[in-house]
Amino acid sequence: MNNSKNVLNYMFGKGTLNNLELVLKNRKSENKYVIYFIDEYFHNNELLKNIPLQEQDEIFFVQTKDEPKTKFINEFRDILVTKNKNNPKAIVAIGGGCTLDTGKAVANLLTNLGDAEDYQGWDLVKNPGIYKIGIPTISGTGAEASRTCVMTNPKNGLKLGMNSDFTIYDQLILDPELTKTVPREQYFYTGMDTYIHCIESLNGRYRNAIGDAFSQQAITLCREVFLSDDMMSDENREKIMVASYLGGCAIANSFVGVVHPFSAGLSVVLDTHHCIGNCITMNAMEEFYNKEFEEFNLMAEKQGIKIPKGIAANLDEETYKKLYNSTVIHEKPLSNALGENFKEILSYEKVKEIFKRM
Repeated sequence: MNNSKNVLNYMFGKGTLNNLELVLKNRKSENKYVIYFIDEYFHNNELLKNIPLQEQDEIFFVQTKDEPKTKFINEFRDILVTKNKNNPKAIVAIGGGCTLDTGKAVANLLTNLGDAEDYQGWDLVKNPGIYKIGIPTISGTGAEASRTCVMTNPKNGLKLGMNSDFTIYDQLILDPELTKTVPREQYFYTGMDTYIHCIESLNGRYRNAIGDAFSQQAITLCREVFLSDDMMSDENREKIMVASYLGGCAIANSFVGVVHPFSAGLSVVLDTHHCIGNCITMNAMEEFYNKEFEEFNLMAEKQGIKIPKGIAANLDEETYKKLYNSTVIHEKPLSNALGENFKEILSYEKVKEIFKRM
């Protein structure tokens, strides 16, 4: 029986970003400075005027062209350790899944010896991380609520997170106003991450009533949003932000399935971003998730979103082997979906055929 943990505190609603200053003031610590990790999209943006920066605070703009890699996390840690004798009072991460995961990972590394790659796995982090505040500016990954921060290690082809109770954010500020400027296609791709990891969970073997409840409600909200006429209305941006949070809680109580390992393969080998990678993968999942495959395409059609195709149709044999290895390494989700003999089902030729359909 797992002893599950969720985010302890959160604020939700339009304008809640204005409460960040109060949250930081109420945080008691011998150390005074705050480190901000902010999505590079907001460089020179109006958003920065609403952040209560003090003279000793520091901002790092996180590049999101590439998904978080272990070396990036290590580099951030090294910069902070070199510049400062004491750890920060808090880490504040403002952005999408890449930025939120970066904040969580660095917070852990500042209080645990070693490098990011040493903690890729389950419950390897031994000491509580720095107090951290997550402020999502796009909805769907669930990174704000999950107990993991996903990173890619290019050296061994492993895309895996620091799965730990210490990875969970201490405080969330969920302000749907921050998602107003998200590009329409990105809004869909990221929102679908919630839908996909929840349908994977509900179709898996390792289920429980709590994980099911989170997943079912998140899917209900996704349907309301993506089968509506205006998926980006004020009301729907609130709904998908709630769905993202619930989906992140669902992950903490269950496992994903076939889609995420294949999407991870695309990320590691072809540098495909996670959320669009999930959508590309979903279009090759009819045999595993038949009803959900049809509903996914119905939602994409309703919103006028065209999912890219042909990304892995004509690759050389060496690349297909890399894709295979980067997919089947994810034993927990694949055994959740297909059973302990998943490698018999997902032979090299079968995996290659699935990638060719993407």
